[in-house]
Amino acid sequence: MKNNRSKIVLFITGAFVSNSCWDEWKLYFESRGYQTSAPAWPHKDASAEELRNRHPDAEVAATKLTDLIEYYAGIAAKMPEKPIVIGHSLGGLITQILLQRGLAAAGIAIHSVPPQGILTFKLSFLIAGWGPLGFFTPVSKTFMMSFSQWQYAFTNGLPMDLQKEGYYKLAIPESKTVVRDTITSIAKVDFEKPHAPLLLISGTADHTIPASLNYDNFRKYKTSGSVTDYKKFEGKTHYVLGQPGWEEVADYILNWLK
Repeated sequence: MKNNRSKIVLFITGAFVSNSCWDEWKLYFESRGYQTSAPAWPHKDASAEELRNRHPDAEVAATKLTDLIEYYAGIAAKMPEKPIVIGHSLGGLITQILLQRGLAAAGIAIHSVPPQGILTFKLSFLIAGWGPLGFFTPVSKTFMMSFSQWQYAFTNGLPMDLQKEGYYKLAIPESKTVVRDTITSIAKVDFEKPHAPLLLISGTADHTIPASLNYDNFRKYKTSGSVTDYKKFEGKTHYVLGQPGWEEVADYILNWLK
């Protein structure tokens, strides 16, 4: 991508994790001259431990995807210039939607939850998503990943101490409604509509959002006539933001922005 002059970065957090997942990323981008912001989701402006202690949390459980989209759209619209929007997982989907609305100078969707209509029947995707969807359980109660579910969905194959550290620092209760909304028209994207430059990033070891799903997402944009790029990283799991070597991904994004 060329000629992007924005120096403001809005980081958008995905589901199941605290916005502190961006702490090191913020410092990394700020050291390279960017202004950054990584606001917590509504009702989640607290430590991961405190949020877990609130589980089941009725306020978090009531959150819908439309609430999140409007929340981040409002933040982006109030910034002094159109920000570069970088989102992970569900935050990646919101990034794609904000680009649709013309609210971003550029978008980077890292291991993005795909828009409506892009599906896979890959077993790892089905296993990772079954619990969070919370079928046959009340949506009035939040979903909290067990450590074994975290290991499968986020940190598969990583050293055990890193898996435990990540779970303690980041894992939080989530709204089942938000997760279910991702397969509805709320998550719809018009792939033929022109948009600001977009980079989609995937990881070969991601159980939750397989690389093939990100590639299908990328391919849908072929008719838009806008800049849409794709990059696959070997060995990256859904814990890509905190996985050792995350700087490789950050550096790729920084170079792409230049």
